[in-house]
Amino acid sequence: MAESNFIDYVKIYCASGHGGAGSMHLHRAKYIPKGGPDGGDGGRGGHIILRANAQFWTLIHLKYRKHIKADDGEKGGAALCKGKNGADIILDVPVGTVVKDAETDEVIFDLTENGQERILCRGGKGGLGNNNFKTATNQTPRYAQPGEDGQEGVYILELKLLADVGLVGFPNAGKSTLLSTVTSAKPKIASYAFTTLEPNLGIVRYHDDRSFVMADIPGIIEGAHEGKGIGTRFLRHIERNSVLLFMVSCEEEDIAAGYNTLLKELKLYNPELLTKQRVLAVTKCDIIDQDIEKDIARRLPKRIPHVFISSATGEGIDKLKDMLWQALQK
Repeated sequence: MAESNFIDYVKIYCASGHGGAGSMHLHRAKYIPKGGPDGGDGGRGGHIILRANAQFWTLIHLKYRKHIKADDGEKGGAALCKGKNGADIILDVPVGTVVKDAETDEVIFDLTENGQERILCRGGKGGLGNNNFKTATNQTPRYAQPGEDGQEGVYILELKLLADVGLVGFPNAGKSTLLSTVTSAKPKIASYAFTTLEPNLGIVRYHDDRSFVMADIPGIIEGAHEGKGIGTRFLRHIERNSVLLFMVSCEEEDIAAGYNTLLKELKLYNPELLTKQRVLAVTKCDIIDQDIEKDIARRLPKRIPHVFISSATGEGIDKLKDMLWQALQK
């Protein structure tokens, strides 16, 4: 089977450039046998810079680029010539990329806006030439500074998708079918569990040319926070969604219990997820009648708005859009 192009986790080694050494030079000319110091400064080492780019949606371009090294700055020269700075390396990453120290797992920074740039490894400063050290009592200094070393380290880049609405549900709950119904996205759809093995994004068109982004997250099972099923690999994508749409099939024996299981997994993974707006959609309702819907509705949690939907027939889809839009405004 072909490997997926969706890569949301990479580990890379980065090293910025060393600063160039300052020059120790004394001016000499035909009629100036004993000129003063004119050694130039060394150039700065190249930075390693990360830039958020909305045109990227995966980290696959960095998967096989494990070692990244910027150029060193050039040495200073005579006649106060400053050494050339080392070329910076700019790495474009998707919006929503989190950068961590691989050793401590500490978050260094987070790129959440298109065009945002942060220096990951700062290039070493160039050394000062001997011209900087002349004084009234030391008019011909015969020393200059070496350049500073650059920075290096091993870093983890994690992508957390940015979306307005995230679909949360068990495998085969109808999440991909809903996404294909309300957006132009074409996720893989089949009648078996774990059809979706990578997140999919789509734009939902609403009234008056308004829209919002919906993310189909791979199915969650009980114990996902411990790594069961697809595990925590995709739970982090839910962290960036403003509204969570819980989807439970009407085929489940106890829909309320199913919802509570999903909620529990999110809480155990990250309790802050429970502060997000939530909507519950009971799916595949084309196979039940209104009497059964009323019976199910009586047993659903009271504090979360719910809607019965069918992606096959379109039942409840417009109402669902209204509820999601209202939740987003909160």
